[in-house]
Amino acid sequence: MYREYGKWWSPSLAREMEFLWFGQFGRPVMLFPTSTGRFFENENEGLTGSLSDKVERGEIQLVLVDTVNEESWYNRSVPPGIRAARHVQYDAYLRNEMVPYVLNRAQRGDLVVYGASFGAYHAANFAGRHPDVVSLAVCFSGIYDVHRFLDGYWDENCYFNCPSAYIANMAGEWLAKLSHVGWVIATGQHDTLVHQSRDFSTLLWSKGIGNHLEIWPGAFGHDWHWWRENLRRFV
Repeated sequence: MYREYGKWWSPSLAREMEFLWFGQFGRPVMLFPTSTGRFFENENEGLTGSLSDKVERGEIQLVLVDTVNEESWYNRSVPPGIRAARHVQYDAYLRNEMVPYVLNRAQRGDLVVYGASFGAYHAANFAGRHPDVVSLAVCFSGIYDVHRFLDGYWDENCYFNCPSAYIANMAGEWLAKLSHVGWVIATGQHDTLVHQSRDFSTLLWSKGIGNHLEIWPGAFGHDWHWWRENLRRFV
């Protein structure tokens, strides 16, 4: 399977950002790591290997991006307003640097975003904020509300990066844009976050946005085994 390591200095973040690229043809799939995981986490945990046949057949290309979670939402050493502001810079990196690079390199416009656990937040938030460049969002075992990271604080940066908040208030043109994104929301029946998956699916439906909700019966679901097993059905 073709594999390439890449990096560049990000003007949005004022730091170097790394990534991995798998494959040379096919639909681009951007994979976010979990919580404080790094860009190589999805490879180390066997997720890329579980998709190797699809990559080698030229059906998909995988782009494993890094995050700045430990500088943003997970950074308890700074006030919550600074955490949110750092995430805004990360969003700018994705939209203005990484995604143009991906779409230009793949020469396709049908970008998929995927994440599990906190990676699902990234996938959902990026698709919710930028439906013009995302065709499918696959979200496993996710959270869709960032209040837990804010210690009671709230501002526009928080609001516009909290999918459960801003999607609830969407109307008109934005809803039409979001309806063009395919949404997959899934986790196990016994995941402690299963209510977040159900609630987010219900929210989307309440706004007229179709989505595919899967609750895997009898399963915990919030672990790599289930994510590896199920992702290939959707990409």
